[in-house]
Amino acid sequence: MRAVVVTKPGPPSVLAIQEVEPPDLLPGQVVVDVVAAGVNRADLLQRQGNYSPPPGASPWPGLECSGRISAVSEDVSGWQVGDEVAALLSGGGYAEQVAVPVGQLMTRPEGVDLISAAALPEVVCTVWSNVFDVGRLAPGETLLVHGGGSGIGTMAIQLGKVFGAEVIVTCGSSDKADACLALGADVAINYRDEDFVEVVKAATEGRGADVILDVVGAKYLVRNVDALAMHGRLVVIGLQGGVKAELDLGRLMAKRAAIYGTMLRSRPVHEKSTIVTAVVDHVWPLIAAGEVRPVVDRVIDWNFVADAHQAMEAGDNFGKILLRVGPGDDPATSSPNDSTPQ
Repeated sequence: MRAVVVTKPGPPSVLAIQEVEPPDLLPGQVVVDVVAAGVNRADLLQRQGNYSPPPGASPWPGLECSGRISAVSEDVSGWQVGDEVAALLSGGGYAEQVAVPVGQLMTRPEGVDLISAAALPEVVCTVWSNVFDVGRLAPGETLLVHGGGSGIGTMAIQLGKVFGAEVIVTCGSSDKADACLALGADVAINYRDEDFVEVVKAATEGRGADVILDVVGAKYLVRNVDALAMHGRLVVIGLQGGVKAELDLGRLMAKRAAIYGTMLRSRPVHEKSTIVTAVVDHVWPLIAAGEVRPVVDRVIDWNFVADAHQAMEAGDNFGKILLRVGPGDDPATSSPNDSTPQ
């Protein structure tokens, strides 16, 4: 089969499609013929040599995909060849085939085309496990999401609203702020022009955010704690702003607040399976009802995978960037205003 290979650590130009050995079908797994794969920042880090796959995972990039099952292990029941699925992966999505533990499989949601389904596994599992499982977001609380225009951000806006929260987001342009508001955010902060701590305090009458979903890390740590409400929960899922910062623990203790750091890729299969089950139970019906949807910025043929990485590094996407790997119907445009904010 063919797969996108990182020929050496470096810029997007080091990515190349090469012939590789097909995946082995192990007990408890199926093989999926990939139609589309989501592009995530973890893929960029892997390409740069800064994020190795966990032991036993495929060496090829790609943490989520959609496609059709082409082989099923003898010990697997409930799935059959031809089923259209989405899958949460530890790697290998940028390939024509990938082996997937059955616990990480999801049926293609009703009302979503097969290519667009690739935009769902990583972002929905990330938002559900961190905002609702770890962060325990409750109706009536305030959720602050950094990176509101990202794939994770666009999903966090929708799920936060449908479960009764006030949602505040930060983003890097007025166009993205407008698009976040159109998607349902209550307040959108252009972090280049506004101080998010001040805006959050003003929007909540001084109370602060109950849950903060943070992809920035060290650069925002002190200000995130300032923005937290009493008993607030800061959930750090990314380190785009560095890994080390100094924190006045007295401020954290005075708010009786908590900081959590989590990762999804390296979790064992049984933990991922639990998250996937919860997502299918709680979020898939919302997608089928049209209350939540994947936001796809663009679909790029995988022969131009370097362009996809360049677009994500530039940060000019609103929602998910997808790679088309195999045959599938073109998705309808799904950005809020039928346009791509730049």
